[in-house]
Amino acid sequence: MPEQTFIVNGERVTVDVEDDVRLLWVLRDLLGITGPKYGCGINVCKACTSHVNGKAFNPCAVPVGKLSSDDEITTIEGLPGEVAEQQRGANGLHPMQEAWLERDVVQCGYCQPGQIMAAVALVNRVKAEGRQVTDADLDTIRNICRCGTYTRIREAIADGASRM
Repeated sequence: MPEQTFIVNGERVTVDVEDDVRLLWVLRDLLGITGPKYGCGINVCKACTSHVNGKAFNPCAVPVGKLSSDDEITTIEGLPGEVAEQQRGANGLHPMQEAWLERDVVQCGYCQPGQIMAAVALVNRVKAEGRQVTDADLDTIRNICRCGTYTRIREAIADGASRM
């Protein structure tokens, strides 16, 4: 079986798995990283949203063989490590995660890791462009929340953006 090597949450990993196995299954089943959730498996619901090299992507739609050994995957578990320690909240969490808690966004919670990862990628991209997050930017986030907490999600993104 081929070996696949890449970086997950700051740690280089190597797994023995076929090239066509979706990265979501490698993360969850082989590496035990369960933050990215399985929702649809076809890149629609976005419950598995994570980052590859700092950009939002959906590991349910990416065969592990498409990754290079230098690709850096960040899941919700590794998100706090993406900011300096002084930027983390009292719980040691990423500023966006802290905003999520303070805004009481979660209802069932299933989609929230993907929602947070999409929000962080959006805020990082917009800030790199030298501007503030707008409603039009928020409208580009396509993650599905079956509980319908979209108002609180938008409020938390604005709050988290101000902390980042």
